[in-house]
Amino acid sequence: MKRTVSALVLIFALALPVPASSSKECDRVENAGKVTQEIMDIPDDIPQGVMDKADCVVVLPSVVKAAFVVGASYGRGVMTCRSGSDFRGPWGAPTMMALEGGSFGLQLGGQATDFVLLLMSAKSASSILESKVKLGADVSAAAGPVGRNVSAETDVSLRAEILSYSRARGLFAGISLAGSTLRPDNDANKKLYGKEVSAKDIVFGKAVPAPKSARVLLATLTKKSPKNTSKN
Repeated sequence: MKRTVSALVLIFALALPVPASSSKECDRVENAGKVTQEIMDIPDDIPQGVMDKADCVVVLPSVVKAAFVVGASYGRGVMTCRSGSDFRGPWGAPTMMALEGGSFGLQLGGQATDFVLLLMSAKSASSILESKVKLGADVSAAAGPVGRNVSAETDVSLRAEILSYSRARGLFAGISLAGSTLRPDNDANKKLYGKEVSAKDIVFGKAVPAPKSARVLLATLTKKSPKNTSKN
């Protein structure tokens, strides 16, 4: 009898939904951390002065672009912001993001490319967290400058709300993503955190703690840019 009851309890337990993080989403966060770590180790990477003025960072590992007749791209990644209403605190829990759109201005065939986007204004962060935005239309976007000695006080850095970068075949450079759309992936957030939670609540409401899978991502960003030096 006891064995029968134990077996029934085990079967019932296995049938219950598991609130733990989805391995697929955890892998996405971990890959974003690896990409960030590798990019920050590139000699001519994102200028320190530019990085220190960013409010948020979006990392999209292995965005796949199929360039046949019309360029089309599809990517999934994460976005993390400095905490606090003024983005002056430490880097916070990531929210899942999705990038979709037409040609990125550079035909890369079927090659997988890593993208990093720096959000340089509170407006760009708020817009993206609330709904889908079109880069270059809803928010201004430009290819980011590269090189450790490049000054952040350039026209492009002062005007653009989002600076974008790409890495493919070992090459790292600024690239225009104008015409593409960026949006929160709240279905993936639910799988990652085990409950319904919006991108806005993750970033501004501190609704959930950062998952273990974000350890490398947050540690790398903290090491690279522990303080926001923007005057905005």
